[in-house]
Amino acid sequence: MRRRWIADEVHADRAWLLGKNAQHLVRVLRAQVGQEFDVAADGQVRVGKIVSINDNRVEFELREAVAAGPALALTVIMSVFKFDRMEWAIEKATELGVAKIIPIVARRTDAHLAKAVDKRVDRWRRIAKEAAQQSRRLDVPEIADPSKLAEAIQKISGTRILLAETEQENTLKSQLQNVSQPVMLAFGPEGGWTEDEIRQFEAAGWATATLGATILRSETAIIAAVAIAVSELSSTT
Repeated sequence: MRRRWIADEVHADRAWLLGKNAQHLVRVLRAQVGQEFDVAADGQVRVGKIVSINDNRVEFELREAVAAGPALALTVIMSVFKFDRMEWAIEKATELGVAKIIPIVARRTDAHLAKAVDKRVDRWRRIAKEAAQQSRRLDVPEIADPSKLAEAIQKISGTRILLAETEQENTLKSQLQNVSQPVMLAFGPEGGWTEDEIRQFEAAGWATATLGATILRSETAIIAAVAIAVSELSSTT
């Protein structure tokens, strides 16, 4: 199986890896002119033959298309929580196939995290790109700029589900039965959503769901829920 890369630049039947991607391919993998890799470019995967190399730029000639599975229209609203654990959640959600992640500052987000959130977005995007390449995805999920809760929940359409500790009956799996994409899942911070936030979701037409009786850490809840959603949605595509 050929290793897959996501192109940094694309023009017609040429694609390029730049910067760290190029350096890794050249210095670590010892790539040579003439080698072939899978290259994700402009929404499809094609066989890419290396035609030129330097330390910071690798050029591919794009050839025949490679079969790729359908993408899932799955968005995650992720309340900001401890950055090391949030980075892990972004990485794993990317590997599982989410299309978009929207970070928000919730009422119970720690103040020092809220102040630093804008400085973390570029790092989150790098993590998502590395995870997308490692997991042989067709594309990189969009990591949106941090948003206010009211803005995030109002402008999204489709099947919308709030994961809430206050929900006792409706499981996520049951809420995903016979739904259409796109699907949005929202996760609160450590300490959960406030009553006022839950009312905002309800007023905007969001359904609620539970992952069970136990209280999960934020990153555990995200990965468990995304895995359930991917399984359910994949079976209907």
